[in-house]
Amino acid sequence: MFNAITDVPGIKVGHYTDRVAVTGCTVVLCESGAVAGVNVRGSAPGTRETDLLRPTKLVEKVQAVMLSGGSAFGLDAACGVMRFLEERGYGHETSVMRVPIVPAAIIFDLNIGDPRRRPGAEEGYQACLAAKSGEVAEGCVGAGTGATVGKVLGIHRATKSGLGTASRKVGEGLVVGALVVVNAVGDVVDPWSGRLLAGPRDTERGRGFLSTIELIIGGRMAGSKVISENTTLGVVATNAALSKEQANKVAQMAQDGVARCIRPSHTMHDGDVMFALSLGDKRADVTVVGALAAEVIAEAIVRAVEKAETLGGIPAARDVR
Repeated sequence: MFNAITDVPGIKVGHYTDRVAVTGCTVVLCESGAVAGVNVRGSAPGTRETDLLRPTKLVEKVQAVMLSGGSAFGLDAACGVMRFLEERGYGHETSVMRVPIVPAAIIFDLNIGDPRRRPGAEEGYQACLAAKSGEVAEGCVGAGTGATVGKVLGIHRATKSGLGTASRKVGEGLVVGALVVVNAVGDVVDPWSGRLLAGPRDTERGRGFLSTIELIIGGRMAGSKVISENTTLGVVATNAALSKEQANKVAQMAQDGVARCIRPSHTMHDGDVMFALSLGDKRADVTVVGALAAEVIAEAIVRAVEKAETLGGIPAARDVR
């Protein structure tokens, strides 16, 4: 066990990271196919192929999920993933050829680094070439390269965040893993201790963080155009056998992990999206899988902040406390 989403057999993860432009993309590959669901809870999402994941839609399985920086421009990265899969013969069988199914979601990171350089098809392809099972790099890598949190007072008071992953194995070999990109307007809180891990930096004192909730209550929230550029993205995977409807339920329950750690979450200024992938044949209660999904999402969010480093002029939490 690597305490990573790759602990689920059949999952590979690859990053493309541009530390100069401070952006990147991350692919979660499941080439042989995974039953998939999605839950979109934020009010400002940027997505591709999410309608296809609803229970009433025809296609049952996906071959990858792409998470990217670059705002809506970054959705182009999924085209590179499609090319990679097509070259290797993976995809949904049609009467003519196999068509790779690659849902995608993006974060807004154009306010850090170079906004004119965004992940595209070539960067998505490079992420696929880098994809592997086993240990997964965390922090300011891939889609988490430009991630920040605590932006209620604007990006100049934000704290650097990134990408995190975690997994749990329980019972007779049931595995649930998660990967999260944390780019929220709100704070990140340790759900087990209640400790504030990252938020708007207290520049008056020169250390520590302010509470976003208290700032909002006190009427100190910046204008909507200043704070509207956020989103937390997650992928949950399991070796439990799930139907499409059950996968959607697990994605919904996984969002509880976001709510436990990010305060406030699912706001009008966030585009929070959660994907769920089922790759195995383990028999498991959906409630158990969903409850574990929320747990690993919460742990992955904490790791995303703890593994982040100062980048793009935005201090990491480890350099603020």
